[in-house]
Amino acid sequence: MKIFSAEQIKEWDKYTIEREPISSLELMERAAAACVTWINARYEKDTTFRIFCGKGNNGGDGLAIARLLIENGYQVFTYRISNGTEGSPDFLTNLRRLEAEKGSITRLSTAEDFPPIDPKEVLIDALFGTGLNKEIRGLYKKLIVYLNQAPAPVVSIDLPSGLYTDRSTRNQAVIKASDTLSFQQPKLAFFMAENQLFLGRTHILNIGLSREFYHNESSQVELVEPDLVAGIYRPRSPFAHKGDFGFAGLIAGSYGMIGAAVLSARACLRSGVGKLTVLTCQKGYQIIQTAVAEAMCEVCGNSFVREVSRLSRFDSLGIGPGIGQYPSHRKLLSEIFRQYRQPMVIDADALNVLSKNASLVLKIPRYSILTPHPKEFDRLFGSTASDFDRMQLALKMARQLRVYIILKGHYSIIATPEGRAFINSTGNPGMATAGSGDVLTGILSGLLAAQYTPEETAILGTYLHGLAGDLAAVKTSEESMIAGDIAGGLGEAFRIIAKKGPILREVDGKSR
Repeated sequence: MKIFSAEQIKEWDKYTIEREPISSLELMERAAAACVTWINARYEKDTTFRIFCGKGNNGGDGLAIARLLIENGYQVFTYRISNGTEGSPDFLTNLRRLEAEKGSITRLSTAEDFPPIDPKEVLIDALFGTGLNKEIRGLYKKLIVYLNQAPAPVVSIDLPSGLYTDRSTRNQAVIKASDTLSFQQPKLAFFMAENQLFLGRTHILNIGLSREFYHNESSQVELVEPDLVAGIYRPRSPFAHKGDFGFAGLIAGSYGMIGAAVLSARACLRSGVGKLTVLTCQKGYQIIQTAVAEAMCEVCGNSFVREVSRLSRFDSLGIGPGIGQYPSHRKLLSEIFRQYRQPMVIDADALNVLSKNASLVLKIPRYSILTPHPKEFDRLFGSTASDFDRMQLALKMARQLRVYIILKGHYSIIATPEGRAFINSTGNPGMATAGSGDVLTGILSGLLAAQYTPEETAILGTYLHGLAGDLAAVKTSEESMIAGDIAGGLGEAFRIIAKKGPILREVDGKSR
């Protein structure tokens, strides 16, 4: 699914109005009707609503919602800020329509005019939508602070007021919504951890915007969904043999951290690789041979990996899980990059070694896949002020280094060398557990060996990882999940992808 910018969303509305054709007022009515349908399904008729409207089209949505709720038998009180301009043309038309319905409309001139709020009431925030482009000040800011202190739930229309669509909202007054009713498609803001406090549960309502515009308009950002993943996935031929699925090498483990190598190796094998050799230390040899019987093992040092050889035999190479940050690892990475010029998977301690040796970063083979979590990313490329800035820096570095960067998180972001971003839609908080990243490294290494392209590997591997985690959460709960449960869920995850099956549960108000 394409994720459009605020400007593109505005153009989408305009295109729909011109081509359907439909008036902007009728499109507003369609959006309001979708919101009221959602409200009708969740609230009894004795619910009281207080609707707070700005003066633009988001406020016009609020006025239309107020009128339709009155027609549906709800008690509704509507409020508008009285200072400044009177409002947009569609706002004023909906204001007249609401007045004709004898709707209660109160002007708010000062903070003293703010109404008392009962916990049993429901507040609707229609102050600002995607069109917001400046800092909120004055009475609007005071109203947002007041509503955030109110004891009642808040339903925001389009976006919580104060939140920007596609850039950071730092040091700004923002509504803390219980539910956000957005239109047609998710906004980029929905996928940023810094906005979690404001969004509540998000719900996407279809208002019939032009499909022609959607298909013709390009986007820098795309949400990874089942259809995209099913198009990447390749079922096995009945006459396949293990040579068709590649030979992976994993450089992993050190004394005290052999478990990382075990987890990564199991995930690599479960991802469908033809065969695997784990390059580890003497201290881990017996553990690997016992815990992962299907993998071959090669000793490359006593307590940690010191030197490696004959890397060109591998169709893919993964490095990082549990290798530690020994001083000699700078030389080790340099030698690996000299020997192996194909795309590889770089994670964990390998990323931390790179962050301390900036000159090595420029030697990373082109189209390799880097998998940092936010702190590893900041150490490697520098800290940023916001999640939006971190995504933009990831895109910049992916282009500059010609690599893929999987910025791990609740919604992992895949930055490509071509300047595009893919946002993964699977996964859950239970995956925030030790070893989860090691499992991802194994999955990616296996897919890369099986001749998926680096981009296909990054998209499919991240999606599989999250989907296996979702399956594990259903089976064990988020709280009790461990990394081995994620690796154990890969079989069912592949089955779901092969059948283009339904996603498992509702998360953030959407079926996933």
